[in-house]
Amino acid sequence: MERFQTLQQLFKRYRRPGDLVFATVFLLVALFLLSQLGKQTVWASGTQLFAQPRFWPAVGVFGMVGFGTLHFLSSVASDRIAGRWQEVGFWLRGFEFVAWFLGYVWLVPYAGYLLATMGFMAVLTLRLGYRAPKTIGMAVLTGVGIVLLFRTFLQVRLPGGQLYHMLPEGWSSFMLTYF
Repeated sequence: MERFQTLQQLFKRYRRPGDLVFATVFLLVALFLLSQLGKQTVWASGTQLFAQPRFWPAVGVFGMVGFGTLHFLSSVASDRIAGRWQEVGFWLRGFEFVAWFLGYVWLVPYAGYLLATMGFMAVLTLRLGYRAPKTIGMAVLTGVGIVLLFRTFLQVRLPGGQLYHMLPEGWSSFMLTYF
C-alpha cells in the first residue's frame, strides 16, 4: 500500500493541469477518425487480412480510441489542478507560428521565393527577439542558401513571383529560373 501511495504522489507531482482538455480533444479527434474509417478506406475481397487497405489504419484508429478513452477516464477521475486554462493558452500560443508560415506561403506567389524567404527569415528572427544586425544578416543569408539549395541545386519547381515579371526581360527570366 505504501508503494501505491508513492506512485500517486509521483503522478500528482508530474501531472499537468491541462490534461483533461488534452484527453478530451484527443478522444474527440480519435472518434472523428473512427467515424471516417469506412469512408476513407476499403476492404478488398480476396486479400489477406494483413494486406487489407483498411486493416492497419483500423488498428491505429481503434488504438487511438481505446487508449484515448482510458486517458479521458483517468483524467476525469483525477483531482483537478488549478491552472488548466493557462496551460491551454500556452499550447495555443504555438499557433502563432502557423499563422506566420501561412503568411509566408501566401506571400511567395507575389514577392517570389527569394524575396519572401529572405523577408520571412528576417521578420521571424526579429519576432524571436534577436535584434543584432549580424544575427538578422545571418538569417537572411540562411534564407538565400535555402533558396539556392531548393531552386538552383535541387531544381524544385515553384511558381515565380509576380514581382519577378516586372523586372527587365533578362533579369525576369533569370529570377524566374533560379530564384
